[in-house]
Amino acid sequence: MTSRDDALETAGPAHDLRWARDVRDALRCAGVLLMLLLVLDWSADRLTLRRGALWIALALLLFLMICPARVRAGAHWLSSRSLLRERRVRTDLLVSVRCLDGVGQRLVLRDTLGGRLEIDPDVLVRNPQLWLRVEAGARKATADGTLLCGATALRRLSRRVDDEAAQAVFRSSGLE
Repeated sequence: MTSRDDALETAGPAHDLRWARDVRDALRCAGVLLMLLLVLDWSADRLTLRRGALWIALALLLFLMICPARVRAGAHWLSSRSLLRERRVRTDLLVSVRCLDGVGQRLVLRDTLGGRLEIDPDVLVRNPQLWLRVEAGARKATADGTLLCGATALRRLSRRVDDEAAQAVFRSSGLE
């Protein structure tokens, strides 16, 4: 184990730094939809208690659909907590890491204990502290021989994190 791994183990859990802002954005989006629906119904003189309750339910459903999960990582674990449940994997016991492409890219991690976690890889790219904890656990799983598939996905993600960090340094120093 390296001194960097020791420092990560003694440090507290890391979390998604943009999560609170993303929740506020989801609330704003649902609120704007609700206001638009209520104003349109009111201006058409069709707003009733039943229709108002329907619009509130629709806005609530939109919020539930777009509200982001809270991602946290500690020494050899990664968790994702949505409004309904929390999922957790042991990163030092990873068996597979897959990247699912599609409309929204997802990273699927599985551990030897049967844990399964699906997250947006951009959360790891935007939060280097989260990525460092996942990477340290994945390195341990690779060294122990439990990580059977996913080295390529982890390398690609590592390159994305490194590229984003380099871009951030260039932007902050004005060398874009």
